[in-house]
Amino acid sequence: MSSLLIRRANVLQIASDSSSPSATILRDHEIVIHDNRIECVQPTGLDDSHFDHVIDANGMVAMPGLINTHAHVPMVIFRGLAEDVNIDRWFNDFMWPLESNLQPDDVYWGMLLGLAEMIQGGVTTVADHYFFMDRAAQAVEKAGTRALLGWGVFGSQGYDAIAQTENFVREYQGAANGRIHTIMAPHAPYTCDDDFLRACVAAAKRQQVGIHIHVAETMQQTDSSIASRGITPVEVAEKVGIFEVPAIFAHVCDALASDMTLMSKHKVGIAHAPKTYLKLAMGGAPVVEFRQAGIPVGLATDGAVSNNTLDIWESLRLLPMIQKMRTGVAENMPIPEALYIATRGSAKVLGMEHELGALEAGYLADMILVDTSGLHHQPLHSIPASLVYNTRASDVRTVICDGQIVMQDGVLRTLDPAAIIAQVRANMDRLNQRVPSRRIQEYNP
Repeated sequence: MSSLLIRRANVLQIASDSSSPSATILRDHEIVIHDNRIECVQPTGLDDSHFDHVIDANGMVAMPGLINTHAHVPMVIFRGLAEDVNIDRWFNDFMWPLESNLQPDDVYWGMLLGLAEMIQGGVTTVADHYFFMDRAAQAVEKAGTRALLGWGVFGSQGYDAIAQTENFVREYQGAANGRIHTIMAPHAPYTCDDDFLRACVAAAKRQQVGIHIHVAETMQQTDSSIASRGITPVEVAEKVGIFEVPAIFAHVCDALASDMTLMSKHKVGIAHAPKTYLKLAMGGAPVVEFRQAGIPVGLATDGAVSNNTLDIWESLRLLPMIQKMRTGVAENMPIPEALYIATRGSAKVLGMEHELGALEAGYLADMILVDTSGLHHQPLHSIPASLVYNTRASDVRTVICDGQIVMQDGVLRTLDPAAIIAQVRANMDRLNQRVPSRRIQEYNP
């Protein structure tokens, strides 16, 4: 059993009460880790000679590893190829034609590139929704991080695609010494008919996993669903049985009040990716109202073709500002609530609220050290405020996942960035070919 001591840290503590979150700082504390669990958090003072590894935080902020609740990580290989277009063109003229170029190895190297970027930004866990996820799983295992992986499928692929993804779920559940979990991932109600969605739910029940799906990304999708099916996308989810298993709904930018009531009665969490909504003019998701209804919300980046980075700190900063603007109430989404969503709330969306999202005894040892000595943090009157509104991804200095150091003093220890970049660049000319007639799917909500 390995042992690790983090000493002289300012430890961020977020209260577990989601209705009344608070953020406090335990100054000059140490964190004792044995194997992959936190043993205790206490004032600095232990004899460090009996530990395998000792890290002197020297006043840096220790906080839970960040969780990206919805991404298409390997999509980084297409970064910058779909700019300044609306969502219809983004799908039909850019993203889905580009993805016709994908090969399994592209997903492996794209996943490694995205994981390296996220590690540098303090992300230790990602819920990823993409293709060739067996190769993505191999990248996660190499990186040493944690992931909830779903192999995305469209109804147009037929029921064999469900069988293939169910095999993936079965094979990789609990892989990488428990760091990988799996989930069924039908794309969306507008790309999957009701029977196809029911078959995905049946597979999820057989494998005892949940469903990760895009829902109500825009008001156009909600209106189209009402016109074609007579019900909203959220009501479609109820009709086909998605609420009978744990579910992650990506986005839900435009939900009716009745949808919120429905979601509040079931085990569903919402992955919120505000930068994508701004860039694609999708609308502002009603996070304040979701929270008032008791629906868990977590932070997400979405893919790098609609966001351009996998920087969760950007999402954290935009989250409260957009909610203040859309409601016209500056008191909405205060700092402790934003930090709750980034930590405990994101863990709850993934169904791991008792293992991730807090630095407490018994929790998995996923944590980061954030350097607040930079000029952009000074004078440091409030650490919680600085974490939400000032922190850059480059402020993250050390990243620990499952009790193992994956980055220390800004240096990646499990991945070779130069080798990854060289491999991805070698395939750029093939990957950037865009032929709309070769699109893998059509966006017609």
